Amino acid sequence: MVKRYSENTLKVYLSVVQLAEVHFKKQLFDVSEAELHQFFYHMIHTKGISVSYQKQIAMALKLYYQLVHDKAIHLEFLMPERKSEKLPVILSFEEIKRLLKAVNNLKHKCMIALNYSAGLRIGEMIKMRINDIDSSRMMIHIKSAKGQKDRMVPLSSKLLKMLRAYYKIYAPKDYLFEGQSGMAYSPSSFNQMLKKASKKAKIRKQFSSHALRHSYATHLLENGMDVRVIQKLLGHNSIKTTMIYTQVAKSTLANVKSPLDY
Repeated sequence: MVKRYSENTLKVYLSVVQLAEVHFKKQLFDVSEAELHQFFYHMIHTKGISVSYQKQIAMALKLYYQLVHDKAIHLEFLMPERKSEKLPVILSFEEIKRLLKAVNNLKHKCMIALNYSAGLRIGEMIKMRINDIDSSRMMIHIKSAKGQKDRMVPLSSKLLKMLRAYYKIYAPKDYLFEGQSGMAYSPSSFNQMLKKASKKAKIRKQFSSHALRHSYATHLLENGMDVRVIQKLLGHNSIKTTMIYTQVAKSTLANVKSPLDY
């Protein structure tokens, strides 16, 4: 596609169109804007969709009508003006250790370790290829990440040792972590594995793979890393996005004492 939408964005947009078709039980070309507004009301108040998904639905349908039917529809006012400001879920060092110990499968252990040690998005991890691990420079090359941007992050020496042991056993051909078909590993399979490992490790926090990335950034900040360096490592466009970790880092709040302790 000329606009170069990411594979994940295209999948989400396609799923939105399919969802709308199932809801209306007729061709979307015959659906009026008033009906679309009712569809949004149903998704928000009955299905309880998130703010980000609400925005994705509006953008997907607007693009669909524009490209497929050459028809302009006005859904901008249905896009939420502000996202809810929820703080990220952070795992402690001890919880990360317990999570890794709970996983016996070496491939799964390496996947968790890579995600945490390099602060990767799940899409970046599953698309990683063998040659993206540069052991000579101790760097990881993350290619065509969000916004089609490349970036480099340091390679953990402990992770490298784990990956070498993993490679001898599994001998992947192209993708670093292959699924059963030899293609890239499935994001849903990884999250399912993570959920099982979390339960086994007796971690009560509810989290997905993105919590590993959040924990990476927070732990770096707590250990004195400059927030501008963390911004580069995470691939954030704006420092404002990275600043959220100052709200959860223990180092930021260390000097604040509860009045109960007085």
